[in-house]
Amino acid sequence: MADNKDHFTSLYLKLLTPAKTLRRREFTYAGYSYGEVFELAAGIKKMFSERSGGKNLCLATENKAVIAACILAALNGSCQLILPYSFSAQALQEMYNTVGFNTAIADRPEEMPDGVEIITPVAGKISDIDPEEIRPPDAPFLRLFTGGSTGKPKVWSKSPRNLLAEAFYLKEKFALSEKDLFVSTVPPYHIYGLLFSVLVPFVAHAKVFPDIYIFPQEIISTINKHKATVLISVPVHYRALKAGNFSTPSLKVAFSSSGALDRADGLHFYKKTGLGIAEIYGSTETGGIATRSVRENSDSWQPFDILKWKLIDGRLAVQSAFTSPEMSSDADGFCLTGDDARPDKDNRFVLRGRVDGIVKVAGKRVDLSYVQNKIKELPGVRESVVLPLTAGKGRDMIIAAVVACDLKDTQLRKLLLEKLEPYAVPRRIKVVSTIKFTATGKIDRRQLENIFTDGKY
Repeated sequence: MADNKDHFTSLYLKLLTPAKTLRRREFTYAGYSYGEVFELAAGIKKMFSERSGGKNLCLATENKAVIAACILAALNGSCQLILPYSFSAQALQEMYNTVGFNTAIADRPEEMPDGVEIITPVAGKISDIDPEEIRPPDAPFLRLFTGGSTGKPKVWSKSPRNLLAEAFYLKEKFALSEKDLFVSTVPPYHIYGLLFSVLVPFVAHAKVFPDIYIFPQEIISTINKHKATVLISVPVHYRALKAGNFSTPSLKVAFSSSGALDRADGLHFYKKTGLGIAEIYGSTETGGIATRSVRENSDSWQPFDILKWKLIDGRLAVQSAFTSPEMSSDADGFCLTGDDARPDKDNRFVLRGRVDGIVKVAGKRVDLSYVQNKIKELPGVRESVVLPLTAGKGRDMIIAAVVACDLKDTQLRKLLLEKLEPYAVPRRIKVVSTIKFTATGKIDRRQLENIFTDGKY
């Protein structure tokens, strides 16, 4: 699809030209119809056509129908979209300083920087969405921020081809259709949530629950009560489900992303439901790259057949229609990812860890993911995070670990000395009752670093 411009353009036009029968179908369960989403898109388009100033619109909202409408309006050339990684006043101010925006749709308007106009979408005429006014397929129209667990926020752009090619591909690959009902535990303003709980159901003409479910019982009860067929979740929520006894006979596919799924959690879900969770590997800047399932009994990843991959000095590189324009590429169009990998049979690959997960301690290389996995193997350890810290005022690094367990730090050190070289044993260890996760199931590393600087968590 990525190499066939005519085919992509036809899909693009089809998306912006809803059939009359589609207009009456529900997009959000017991909420907005597809027709109402298009009406909102038309209203947003008209609003920006009458503005003489900037046309950057920040989407600080969890309303999936409104997000879908804004994407349609932006695809039709009305505005440029900005998706934040957080709705906090600090994060929004940081984004405002970085890219600037003068309008926003906000669930919490009080957090917005001064001078930003908060707008409320109103319905317009669907006929105002003119397919002849489509934005060029490779022109960036949306900017996403990554932050929280990754340090200083970065900005990545997406073109219509980046997002729509991936959404249409996922729809076909996993046989998703208008008969499906999506349940999500992740917010729609991150790339994983945006794709899987807004764009994929939209191009499949399916329904999606407007709410975000977090607690195990509400996830299971919602699926069973309404016979949901697709679950969009993250490893931390699958781990929470492991504590309960459940069945979900209506589910046909369960997705996981935003980190590696613990094999034991995946096996438990497989035993209870008969479904091997479809793990999705990728990033904001690369888009989706590969998938795997615990039922395959393999740690290797199967690349999406729409892209090509190769290794450059042991580092994974991809040639894909999903990659952000800011990513640099070689002469053949391959972009380097942030992961080391090795080839496996059947055109699969095994990830060996983040490139930036290697640090030098006392002149020796230490793989932080390897240390973290060794800690997780210890009896009584529920979760662990290993991170590098600067030693004093110098440039030397030390290893620190935050561990959720009932052991004492001295006990942990003794056990780790049996598994690791002395230089690889974390010099600083903090034992906690639980490790907090962000809304997308990631770990806020900056917050964990605060434990070792000011003792707060």
